[in-house]
Amino acid sequence: MTAEQAQTETIAQDAAPAIPQDEDRLRADLYNFLGLMLSGPPDEMLLEQVAGLTGDDTDLGTAINALAKIARLTKPAAAEREFNKLFIGLGRGELLPYASYYLTGFLNEKPLASLRQDMAARGMTRAENVYEPEDNIASLMEMMGALIAGRFGSASPLSDQKQFYNKHIGPWAGHFFSDLEAAKNSVLYAAVGAVGRVFMDIEAEGFRMSAEQSA
Repeated sequence: MTAEQAQTETIAQDAAPAIPQDEDRLRADLYNFLGLMLSGPPDEMLLEQVAGLTGDDTDLGTAINALAKIARLTKPAAAEREFNKLFIGLGRGELLPYASYYLTGFLNEKPLASLRQDMAARGMTRAENVYEPEDNIASLMEMMGALIAGRFGSASPLSDQKQFYNKHIGPWAGHFFSDLEAAKNSVLYAAVGAVGRVFMDIEAEGFRMSAEQSA
């Protein structure tokens, strides 16, 4: 997926400033990677890139290594079939990856309206060629990565990242990734779900610790 195909775009932006810390760069990269994997089935090039990933012996590194191993065994056609069964299906896929659905049981509810208000306040808008509601998991991963990286102007301070995460991602994304990990049609995406679940736990703990340090 090219930058033009990203689910969100800036209303107006200058060249993005450098991310101040390596840790933030890695966080932004992982959010963007999850957004990319969840926005559409991976092509051969992306599968090859995923197959080349390596992790350490942490929980996140272990999940990344497992994903890389499965990616090496996955063909693009199989990945596309899996993606369609999970997220598209006949009428609907096995999972509905939207904040509104996870938080209220219905689509296009208050969580979406709240997100649109916060997007406007941060200079974000849905791309013209995208028709998915903005509260889908792929868009939210991309938005969070963009806030960290400063794609919408200056890089967002940690307090703003925390506010956005706690309001729009934290209450449901971990549950979604656990569901993705356990879905009956998940093979490659079970490994994606594991990476996302562990990463969401790390982010939640990081924001909690930052609150304690500032107290």
